Amino acid sequence: MMAKDQATMDVTLTMDTAQPRRLDQMVQGVLGGAMARPEGPLKVRGAATYAAEHAVADLAEGVLVRATITKGKVKAIDEAAALKLPGVIAVLTGGPLLRNPAQGQASEAPEQVLPEVHYFGQPIAVVVADSFENARHAAQTLRVTYTEAKAEVDPETASTVERPKKSQIETGDFDAGFQAGAHQIDALYHTEPHTSAAMEPHASIARWDQGRLELWGSYQMLKHNVAELADAMGLPESKVRIHAPYVGGGFGGKLGIAPEAVAAAHAAREIGRPVRVVMARQQVFDMTLRRTETAQRLRLACDATGKITALAHEDRVSNLPGESYSEPVAQGTHFLYGGADRRFTHEVARVHRPAAGSVRAPGEAVGMIALECAVDELAEAAGIDPVELRLRNLPKTAPKGDLPFSENALGRCLKEGAARFGWDKRGTTASRRDGDWWVGLGVAAAVRTNVLEESIARVTLEPDGSATVATDMTDIGTGTYAILSQIAAEMLGLRPDQVTVKLGDSDLPKSSGSGGSFGAQSCGSAVFLACQGLRAALAKRLGTTEEELTLKDGTATSGNRRVPLADVLDSGLSATGHIKPGDTEDDFAIAGYGAHFAEVRVHAFTGEVRVARMLGIFSIGRVLNRLTAESQCHGGMIWGIGSALSEELQHDRRDGRIVNHDLAGYHVPCHLDVPQLDAVLLEDTRDDQANPIQAKGIGELGISGAAAAIGNAIFNACGVRVRDFPATPDKIFPHLPFDDWG
Repeated sequence: MMAKDQATMDVTLTMDTAQPRRLDQMVQGVLGGAMARPEGPLKVRGAATYAAEHAVADLAEGVLVRATITKGKVKAIDEAAALKLPGVIAVLTGGPLLRNPAQGQASEAPEQVLPEVHYFGQPIAVVVADSFENARHAAQTLRVTYTEAKAEVDPETASTVERPKKSQIETGDFDAGFQAGAHQIDALYHTEPHTSAAMEPHASIARWDQGRLELWGSYQMLKHNVAELADAMGLPESKVRIHAPYVGGGFGGKLGIAPEAVAAAHAAREIGRPVRVVMARQQVFDMTLRRTETAQRLRLACDATGKITALAHEDRVSNLPGESYSEPVAQGTHFLYGGADRRFTHEVARVHRPAAGSVRAPGEAVGMIALECAVDELAEAAGIDPVELRLRNLPKTAPKGDLPFSENALGRCLKEGAARFGWDKRGTTASRRDGDWWVGLGVAAAVRTNVLEESIARVTLEPDGSATVATDMTDIGTGTYAILSQIAAEMLGLRPDQVTVKLGDSDLPKSSGSGGSFGAQSCGSAVFLACQGLRAALAKRLGTTEEELTLKDGTATSGNRRVPLADVLDSGLSATGHIKPGDTEDDFAIAGYGAHFAEVRVHAFTGEVRVARMLGIFSIGRVLNRLTAESQCHGGMIWGIGSALSEELQHDRRDGRIVNHDLAGYHVPCHLDVPQLDAVLLEDTRDDQANPIQAKGIGELGISGAAAAIGNAIFNACGVRVRDFPATPDKIFPHLPFDDWG
């Protein structure tokens, strides 16, 4: 690492070794506290400008047109009638309008070539008019004819099933180890498809200026989105600029460029004026990425003491033909529990449903439903308390690769959570009744892999002693504005309101973006490094060292000398921080850990399930902002309630179309579904191998395992073991103990 005493300097760190806990020596006292989001008042007043709300002159409106077949080719589009309607400007198809625009390929196709169709609801055209109403009317009157082809839509009967070689793993002799176990579990679990369902729909405004495309969009990872959009439009990346200062939720659905952005850019170029395209909720469900359904076979064997000796996690997911992504279902299973004899198989069924992609903690969110329910089944078979069985099977090193853990507080989370939740009062199966309701408790471990992504941020100390943080990082409702201002304020001895944070502009230094729970630690580390550079430059000007310099309340102190920070700055000072992943990610198993506890009530005569209370206790390294971190935990636990009890995309088995493609048919948990949630953070933990600020991701850890805790509580309440999620009443009612009906 090197810093230069000049107006602008670069500070770069590659994570090859454990990092000192430098933040612990800072004295401003703003990091880790429950600081409210600085942009919160704007959002509450409706003054925060989201993608569709930017004021752009001479704006035309575009509406996407969906395919009404599952597979085939558009034979003809009769646009004559539509073009005669009032206000209609153009009907555009072909070129960039692909089944998955993030794939690019547009420059290889003629602009008006008629598209091939790969799934029901795929965008095939965009109609542009002077108003949204006129564009929608024309889109509804457009006449499209097709040449249809046979399409497979059911993953269970798909004729093409691929097995990626790297996902087939076996250590030891699983078959022999499984048969030798004193207790065995062999169970098949299913989870239904999910969608991101962010509150803000996908929306984009595109404008061209002297050959450069400027787009206001609702996106999570701008440096990648620029590359995708440039590829889709046949442009160099330097000719694309994306703005996303506020994003109304992402959950993976806005990681990659979606059809509305490409359609807006395409249409704006063709008609020579700015175009806005906003997806209707049904279009968001149909045209953006879904989470795949899963079929998971879990086989576990343990010895007489409950020690797991054999473990197999075999799964099948689905995606469109040709798509490279597949849900990493067993991602958490690889390192959560021990067992010498292990088998992992992963299958991808090729079907013509909308493309599958990352949604809300890909891998662990659904894989740990099956794993943690199977562990509970093993505890039941062995006659061992479920918390105790988990504690007996915590490995000393990660089973995959035999890597040391950078930090693993799962045991502590289980023990402290059990004590807080009153686990000792848990009764035996179907032993507690409150009127018409069976009552039960359940537990599940939580784990989420932790990733450090390359990230750059620029921090400037202004002449008046205030600071400005600039990066293309996004805030998707997770608290980025707050956290980055806190890190800079802590390092530079300022109040958070003296720090201005500029985000969501792809012309700013390129960050990790928001996704995979890596945003805070990646971009936060870049801000930290930039501030270290500034501190070193200030120390040199004061004739001291960075370690001996104290910055607090806008004052620089070294020895007996105290100087207002503004007096040291002259015309200001700027530094760029650049963090890169290095050897630590290969030398250590780095993850966040936690434990979920749930109490449920199951109606004795209907099978309705209500969650009465939940506790999540989490180890995430350094807590950067307690308020936003707890909010993320609560959100994850609520996602767990949805995964456990209500959320499922329903595909028509004849043509693969999504039949519940709105928030009326796809039930995310509402206020009445969610009880009082208790999220506890182990604030004294640090992970020196993760990054220079010793923090780990929280956004997706909160969902991982949460649904399994509810499923396990259902079994404890009424004795019904649900293996097909969500656990709707029809899956519980037929198996309830009705002996007391009289």
